Amino acid sequence: MKPWIIYSLVRLGIFAAVFALLMVAQVDWWLSALIAAIVGFTVSYIFFGKLRDSVALDIVARRSGPSHDPDRNAEDAEADLTADRRDLEGDR
Repeated sequence: MKPWIIYSLVRLGIFAAVFALLMVAQVDWWLSALIAAIVGFTVSYIFFGKLRDSVALDIVARRSGPSHDPDRNAEDAEADLTADRRDLEGDR
């Protein structure tokens, strides 16, 4: 499974667990959400550094791939061919 999916699910799970616990404790929903978001962020930042690093490396690997769609070259070649044909017809 992709590392960003695992990392997102871990953070969402932490958020959901803290949020549910605070809701059971009858804390206002907006305060529960705020506290759960802060706790989820800090826990994932402190304890899941290796997973976060693997997400960063996955992003770098995707960014270092082709910067454009592989079909772009074929489309550009077709456009150039069409332009060349128009130029030849204009010279007549």
